[in-house]
Amino acid sequence: MPQEITDVDKFVEISERATYCNIKRLPKIVKLKLRTTSQLYTLKVDPTKAEEIIKKLRCEIREI
Repeated sequence: MPQEITDVDKFVEISERATYCNIKRLPKIVKLKLRTTSQLYTLKVDPTKAEEIIKKLRCEIREI
C-alpha cells in the first residue's frame, strides 16, 4: 500500500535511499512517486512547484 507524504523536505530526504522516482503530470497536479526497496511513497504538488522539487531529488527520475 503506498504511503502519501505531505512534507516536501521529508520526501526529498527519502529520495536519498530510493531507487527511482516516477513523475506523472496531470492538468491540475503533478504526482511524484518514490520507490524504495520496501515502500512506495507519493507526493502531490502543483505544477508550478514540481520543477524545483524535482531538481532536489537524488535518485533516477522517470517521466510517465
